[in-house]
Formats: sequence, C-alpha cells, structure tokens
Amino acid sequence: MVNFLLRKYYNKAFSKLNRRVSGLWSDFINLFYPNLCQSCNNVLFKNETAICSRCLYQIPKTNFHLQKNNPVSILFWGRVKIEQATSYFTFSKGSKFQKLIHKLKYHKRTDIGIEMGKLLAYQLKESDFLLDIDVIIPVPLHPKKEKMRGYNQAVLIVKGMNEILDIDSDTANLYRSVYTQSQTSKSKMERWENVDNIFRLHDPSKLEGKHVLLIDDVVTTGSTLEACAQAILNTKGSKVSIATLAYA
Repeated sequence: MVNFLLRKYYNKAFSKLNRRVSGLWSDFINLFYPNLCQSCNNVLFKNETAICSRCLYQIPKTNFHLQKNNPVSILFWGRVKIEQATSYFTFSKGSKFQKLIHKLKYHKRTDIGIEMGKLLAYQLKESDFLLDIDVIIPVPLHPKKEKMRGYNQAVLIVKGMNEILDIDSDTANLYRSVYTQSQTSKSKMERWENVDNIFRLHDPSKLEGKHVLLIDDVVTTGSTLEACAQAILNTKGSKVSIATLAYA
C-alpha cells in the first residue's frame, strides 16, 4: 500500500514537472520563432491558434446561414438544385483575409484550415442550417494535385468541423476523375468547361436518401461546387447543401 502511494505521488510529481519543462521550452522557442497570426502577423497568445482574437473579431462574416436567398445560394439558381448555401466570410482581393486562404492553399498552413473549420461549424450551429444534414463531404482534389500540395484544404476544413459537430463525414466517396488546370485565371464559362462531368462517386448507394453538406474553401462562380453537386444528385433521393469558408 505504501509503495502504491509513493508510486502515485512520484508519477504525479513527474507529470507536473514534465508539463512545466515543456511549457518553459515552448516559451524559449517562441522567443526566437514566435507564433504569428496568419492574418496580421502579430504574435499570438497561448490560447490562440493561427488567427488572433482581434482578426477573428474583424473578419467580415456574411451571416448568409441566416438568409435563405443570399448571394451564395443565388449563384446556383437555374443551374443545380441546392437546398441551402452559405460562406463564413467575404474578402476583397489583396485583403488580409484573402491571405488566410492563400496561406492555407499554397503555404502549407494546415492549421488555418482546421481552425477555420471549427469557426464555420460554430457559426452553422447557431441556426437550423445543419438540422437534417446526414454527411459532410469535402470537394476533392485530383490525386496528382493533392500529392503536389501535400493535402486537400477542404479535407482540413472538414476535420475542424468534425471536432465541433456530431455529424458523419466522408472524404473518400466523391472523387475527381480528371486532372484539370487551376480555375484561378479562367472566365466563368471556362471554369464550368474545366470541371464539367469530372466528379464521380465510388459508391453512390452510400448517399441514397442522404442530405449532403458540400465543403470548400472559396466559392467564386460556383462551377466546381455545381459539378460536385450534380454528381451527388444523380443518386436516388439525395439532397445537397453547400458551405465554404469564403465568398469572393
């Protein structure tokens, strides 16, 4: 009994010491390599991840999740049947909030995707947007592009959402069958032609009768999301809603 109590005491003391040493080491590293806000470049506090509290307060939230007919949902009118659509925030070209998306996609700041995914999930929980969603699916990258980038940013967003929401996600069923060029510099028509009929489902039966929430980082013309939605809606009884981090 005495040995057991002594062992318990030493384990507790060692654990406490280990946490203290770890904290001191982290503070030491931050002196030379400070953890910076990816939006404004100010030093982050210990309870902040990727984005500082000030930038989170200033981020231009759309609140489109509270409006049925909003600019994102209107993008798809007459093109594909979407139940609901929203974006977490808007950005203008060159703004510090556009830089968040740029760093997520091209500078390997995977922490931005996960953190912003959490914020998107918290926002959607404020309304009935998620009321009958059965599964969350990220817009897929072609395997070649995902290998070059090292990750799919939409999958990271879904990963963050999974930490907040009790909704299933599926990152494997929907896939991009054709490698295409970047959409960035293309016109609206060229964007649609670039993604027309290139998305497929490995197992359509898994989505029969399901309401799918499609996730992407940015919606501009909506061409990629439209093509994904069409692939899903070919499945019997399926429905699609859309949510993105940003609306450009």
